[in-house]
Amino acid sequence: MAKTALVAGVTGINGNAIARLLIERGWQVHGLSRSPARMDGVQPVPADLQDAAATAEALKDIDPDAVFVTTWLRRDTEAENIRVNGSMMRNLLGGLSKFGRPRHVALVTGLKHYLGPFEAYGRGRLPHTPFRENQGRLDVANFYYAQEDELFEAAARDGFSWSVHRPHTVIGMAVGNAMNMGTTLAVYATLCRETGRPFVFPGSAVQWNGLTDMTDADLLAEHLLWAADTKSAHDEAFNVVNEDVFRWRWMWGRIAHWFGLEPAPFDGTPRPLEGQLSGDADVWRGIAEREGLVEPDLSRLASPWHTDADLGRPIEVLTDMSKRRILGFTGYRQTDASFFDLFERLRAQRLIP
Repeated sequence: MAKTALVAGVTGINGNAIARLLIERGWQVHGLSRSPARMDGVQPVPADLQDAAATAEALKDIDPDAVFVTTWLRRDTEAENIRVNGSMMRNLLGGLSKFGRPRHVALVTGLKHYLGPFEAYGRGRLPHTPFRENQGRLDVANFYYAQEDELFEAAARDGFSWSVHRPHTVIGMAVGNAMNMGTTLAVYATLCRETGRPFVFPGSAVQWNGLTDMTDADLLAEHLLWAADTKSAHDEAFNVVNEDVFRWRWMWGRIAHWFGLEPAPFDGTPRPLEGQLSGDADVWRGIAEREGLVEPDLSRLASPWHTDADLGRPIEVLTDMSKRRILGFTGYRQTDASFFDLFERLRAQRLIP
């Protein structure tokens, strides 16, 4: 019989990628989201994880072999992030505890485990790069830690195995996602081409000149499934990046040329996208109407605040991949190819011209 999976956050970048991979591998996939997911091969499970009773009701007949948690909600303070996202994990795992059998639960968090939460991002004493899983937690409140603690408590109670996955900035396909650099840059490049504005790097000199890495959503999906199916990867936390490194001063030209642009010179002055795109909603709507695009709402495609946070960092961010390699996962992606693949998919689905 086919294995069964529950993907929480199936409409997001990471949830979409793992759902597609599971379907390809012959799994039965239940996709949990606040609104019904419309994906071929996914059985929708509409539920609000903030509501414990409604979550339990939605899960009453679903007994998955593996659970992939790829969802979170952003609130105005870290205290609220902790309260809301911790309770969502608790409600999800509580809704499954009645089945009382072994399963695997994979939680996707990220490098804010090492960098701190949004309101204290990159501040204070940070671990040395490249970040390694054994560097542990910062002495600061962080909703990722709250999610982990709920996971560990439920695993001890119910006897399932777990894995935690910490990607860097993810390149992948989703509309309406709060953390979506690839689509944001595609929209920015399209607007620059339309208006004749220079395609200028919006971030910091440190990011322009320093080394960095990123994570392809499809590679993350492969890693999630590998960890679920590999006993030696159970009850472990993993960094997950493409394993190539680059400098934005090189990558920026690669992205510019894909869109038929010349990259503007960078003088070291940050020019955040949140300000650059603030008046472009009508411009984008006009492009969408003229080109027959399916999403005329700029805010559904671009998440400039998140891209600004990543590209504006005043510190180097690199991750060590030794742990997963030693345990047998050797997946790799070339990051410029990850961007180009995404741009092709956005164009094919009529999201950019």
